[in-house]
Amino acid sequence: MRLRNRKEAGRLLAEKLTEYIGRRDVVVLSLPIGGVPVGSEIAHAIGASLEPLLVRRLPVPGNEELEMGAISTGGATVLDAEVISYLKISPAAVDMVIAREKVDLEKRWAAYCGPRRAQELSEKTAILTDDGFASVWLLHSAVQVLRQLGARQIIIAAPMMSRMVVDAVCPLVDRCVTLDTQTQFGDKASWYEDFIQPADSEIRELLARSVKSEPQI
Repeated sequence: MRLRNRKEAGRLLAEKLTEYIGRRDVVVLSLPIGGVPVGSEIAHAIGASLEPLLVRRLPVPGNEELEMGAISTGGATVLDAEVISYLKISPAAVDMVIAREKVDLEKRWAAYCGPRRAQELSEKTAILTDDGFASVWLLHSAVQVLRQLGARQIIIAAPMMSRMVVDAVCPLVDRCVTLDTQTQFGDKASWYEDFIQPADSEIRELLARSVKSEPQI
């Protein structure tokens, strides 16, 4: 399957999410940057609000390739207790990494959303979107974050998902919605005719006009 662009991907996914039209408890959350145009189309179609979900990995001190957890907008912190215990990482070292990564997280949020605060997700139905889910680690971390933030129901929706994501993450959420699954996911760009990275100004514009509106389906 080949899509014209991220907007088409969002419109096609929205057609599979019609049962969420007009529900006041639904929030569409997109992983920047590529997930925002997809999520914008879904949010507009079903009449939901749109939020970016920023998830930042917490690298192990001295080994930047290894993760010991993640932090996100909304104040969630997910730690891998086994990694921290096995590598004997001190609480002070963990706190130092969290503080450092939080600074970058807050800068990214301000760049996209300005002074507005992240929505409360307690008891909400969260529809998590991207322009393709290939990374099990990132998606698993995002799901853990949403659970910690109190989401009552989690739906993950993307035009393409790797078979590893389907097998490892879909059982952890309430519903998976996709247009295609692939054993060999490859480069996401190969699934789109137009895969130009959205500029920050475009992301800001899409998020700024994401006030909940009337459903368009």
